[in-house]
Amino acid sequence: MLMGVAMTVFLADRRAMLETVSTETDQTNGAVEPDSDEIETLPWWRNPLNLVAIVVAVAVLAAAGGYVIGHNRATPDPNAADTGFLQDMRYHHEQAVQMSFIYLDRPDTDVNLTTVARDIIVSQEQEIGIMIQLLRNFGQSAINESDVAMAWMGDPMPLDDMPGLATPEQITALTRATGTEADALFAELMTAHHRAGIDMADHAAGHASTDEVRTMAIKMAAGQRDEVAEMAKLAPAGG
Repeated sequence: MLMGVAMTVFLADRRAMLETVSTETDQTNGAVEPDSDEIETLPWWRNPLNLVAIVVAVAVLAAAGGYVIGHNRATPDPNAADTGFLQDMRYHHEQAVQMSFIYLDRPDTDVNLTTVARDIIVSQEQEIGIMIQLLRNFGQSAINESDVAMAWMGDPMPLDDMPGLATPEQITALTRATGTEADALFAELMTAHHRAGIDMADHAAGHASTDEVRTMAIKMAAGQRDEVAEMAKLAPAGG
């Protein structure tokens, strides 16, 4: 609005000046008298064109500043759910990747389950990278430095006791398993791991304040639900 008024004033002043010059030219048969004591040279702060230019510049700066301030106010700051989810889920993901690599190293395993394991490695490594970058964008540590997890869900506990994490004994058993035993154990451990991860993602989707974290959590929960269903079909009977 202010820019429109300023531009209207500018054009009106410009038109008036052109009409004045045209009239003076007609009165002198096409030549403006070179020697005229009546021509006044105005200081820059009294020149209408300079004043209009200043008004326009101020209007542009005010509009730009208003957009930046309004945009910043419209973007919510990350809350405890944003930060806690990203830090704890990064740790959770790292064990899923570890278990998948261990399983892929086991001999005589099911080719379809190995495909699931590879998909988990690729997808969760990508998500780890995104989580680290989001934490940096939020000015937060890329890791949970407190060693207390799940506080953002109202259930604080030691980091290594997060739901779904395999115990050191279970990890050791997976490293020693072969064939269908390895298939069954991998499916069992990863299903429990995913179900806990889904609970975490569902909570973040409903409690995080930033669009980036909510969108990521929703996508993550959907992907892990699909993988749980796939492993249920592929796991050996009794696994």
